[in-house]
Amino acid sequence: MKKIILIFVVFLGVTACKTNPFTGKKVLNFYPNSQIFPTAFAQYDSFLGENKVVKGTADANTITKVGQRISSAAERWLTANGYPGYLKDYKWEYNLVDDATVNAWCMPGGKIVFYTGILPITQSERGIAVVMGHEVAHALADHGAQRMSAGALQQGVAVAGNIAIQDEQKRNMFNQAYGIGSQLGVMLPFSRSHETEADRIGLQIMAIAGYDPTEAADLWRRMKANSGGEAPPEFMSTHPSNDTRISNLTEWAPLAKQEAAKFGVTTFR
Repeated sequence: MKKIILIFVVFLGVTACKTNPFTGKKVLNFYPNSQIFPTAFAQYDSFLGENKVVKGTADANTITKVGQRISSAAERWLTANGYPGYLKDYKWEYNLVDDATVNAWCMPGGKIVFYTGILPITQSERGIAVVMGHEVAHALADHGAQRMSAGALQQGVAVAGNIAIQDEQKRNMFNQAYGIGSQLGVMLPFSRSHETEADRIGLQIMAIAGYDPTEAADLWRRMKANSGGEAPPEFMSTHPSNDTRISNLTEWAPLAKQEAAKFGVTTFR
């Protein structure tokens, strides 16, 4: 099992082919923007056509306003740190959808959806900025393309193992061990690392946009209360636990304010 996971991790390192500007680290990404963005944009349009999009309300207008401020802040940071034109292929869009689900999400290229069900948790423009910063960060860091790349690699290693192992019993044992091992040992930690990264990047850019980053920990306290404490163990989840996020965000908020100060932002909404 350990050898299987080690091989998978080595493949991740060898095939890393793009740099995350916010961390400076090489990341796994087989898919250029020119390939993945058009598909994502089409899927987003299809989703909007099949769901009730809220337009013209105070909440919908706030979603758009906050999104524009945070994506502009991201562009300021990228330009100041040597990445001008990084967002040239992005087509930012922020929509509110009438759905009781407590969620928001982002597709590659900057296509973001908030569900009305999350608004009682966000409570204010500042709370919306926490969620928006997180979702914008997913787009900035190409997390969607990275997940697709990791999934393709996971499947490729599985196929290779099935071709290499001729004995049916051993092949079945491999499939069971690899399925569990690659999921718990690689894919879920990979997903959690994306969520943590998006929390940290999002905190930074919301602060540059003028929103108080201390709101982030408070929002996750509300999310925890809303969940009623019902959540799988962290090692079995795609996301860090609420307590982990609250701790991280509390620690990072002063650092986000320091970063915002570099852009002349010292007071916050």
